[in-house]
Amino acid sequence: MAKPIMIQGTMSNAGKSLLTAALCRIFRQDGYTCAPFKSQNMALNSCITSDGLEMGRAQAMQAEAAGIAPSVLMNPILLKPTTDSGSQVIVNGEVRGNMRAMDYFRHKKELIPDIMHAYNTLASQYDIIVIEGAGSAAELNLKTDDIVNMGLARLAKAPVLLVGDIDRGGIFAQLLGTHMLLEAEEQDMIKGFVVNKFRGDKSIFQSGVDILEQRSGKPVAGVIPYMHCDIEDEDSLSEKLEKESARGTIDIAVVRLPKISNFTDFDVFSQYDDVSVRYVSKPAQLDNPDFIIIPGTKSTISDMKWMRENGLETAVQKCAAKGIPVFGICGGYQMLGEEIADPLEAECGGNIRGMELLRCRTVFSSEKNRRRTEGCFSKIDGVFSVLSGIPFSGYEIHMGETVSGNQPLLSCGGAIDENVCGCYVHGIFDRAEVSESIVKMLHVRKKIAYKGGITDRNKYKEMQYNILADTVRQNINMKLIYEILHKGI
Repeated sequence: MAKPIMIQGTMSNAGKSLLTAALCRIFRQDGYTCAPFKSQNMALNSCITSDGLEMGRAQAMQAEAAGIAPSVLMNPILLKPTTDSGSQVIVNGEVRGNMRAMDYFRHKKELIPDIMHAYNTLASQYDIIVIEGAGSAAELNLKTDDIVNMGLARLAKAPVLLVGDIDRGGIFAQLLGTHMLLEAEEQDMIKGFVVNKFRGDKSIFQSGVDILEQRSGKPVAGVIPYMHCDIEDEDSLSEKLEKESARGTIDIAVVRLPKISNFTDFDVFSQYDDVSVRYVSKPAQLDNPDFIIIPGTKSTISDMKWMRENGLETAVQKCAAKGIPVFGICGGYQMLGEEIADPLEAECGGNIRGMELLRCRTVFSSEKNRRRTEGCFSKIDGVFSVLSGIPFSGYEIHMGETVSGNQPLLSCGGAIDENVCGCYVHGIFDRAEVSESIVKMLHVRKKIAYKGGITDRNKYKEMQYNILADTVRQNINMKLIYEILHKGI
């Protein structure tokens, strides 16, 4: 059976996902087989495995770092928020239905057999399992029925590294306060602290390390610098969604929907030196971009209402009328059509007029479409004609079926009308031929010379995983990490 080590945090976005990915890559580099595991993930970024099951995108990213194929065993429970108080519950890659938070918390302990079956199956196949917790390790109101932090550490008999985010301030309160709030048995399970996102000269913080170790009796396993590697972010706390990005020669604007999902679909464009990808939530921010993307969403109708009420719908329509290319993915594709109907209340019920930029109508059903897909772009006219015949691959995750009166964008559907198009395929831009053809086209439209070459997305990601692993290895005590692994709890 595999030896486990668990990464828990003092808060959300402390860096658990990236540290898990870094350790997966380091263990792989050191000759071990390794897999990530997160018992319960709440996220709108998800992906489809080769066997058609849905799992959190973060665990798929961590599997890539470990050099293995993503498996739903790595994330047996996925919660996809549909409202402020409810989520779609996905267990072992299959939808169990929508639940209010109160109902889910009442029944979640019933899912422990599913969690442990997934964990034990993984543990029988690998040398090391790197387990990721969720949120804070010391959510006292949730501890009774915890299945993702200390509750899972007990079940998996996993020693714990506690990670704090010094960039937000209050690192002593974070780490020492979290440690203090835990029960004595749980404190014993913590084998070390990690200070994450440190900026500046680490030698200045040596006194801080001494304070943490003296007051807790735990070693500080590492002080990790604020990293600038380009790794896919987990969800809506991603800094890329919030910060004001400088505009590149080619300016791509992505509408920052309230329930945005799978925004990693557009990361590939950031690999090009003169291209910027920025997220906009107000009409004034949209301005005059070179390319507009309407992303996926877990709540299409409510996000369509949001776009209409805050004026972004009108702003996008004006840009489209000026010939600016517009591309919708999944829920964004549905919004570009004439009508969206939800008669069975698969999301929030009702129906709504779309942006009417495509002659499409979408009707939601109770069954979720989940599949890997590949094919070619159709022979296209207009702005996107540069994509004609180019192969694509990706995956679909959607509740609706769309009937289109437009020319199909892809061999498997979608729609295009001059400079506006859409489809259901997540990851459609990842192939170098696709992203580069779009970037070249945008240069031509601005009468600017294109200087870049084809960017291989997989090679780029491998390079970023190695940068991540090298940075963490240089700033963490790997001898201590291996000792923790071998001693266990």
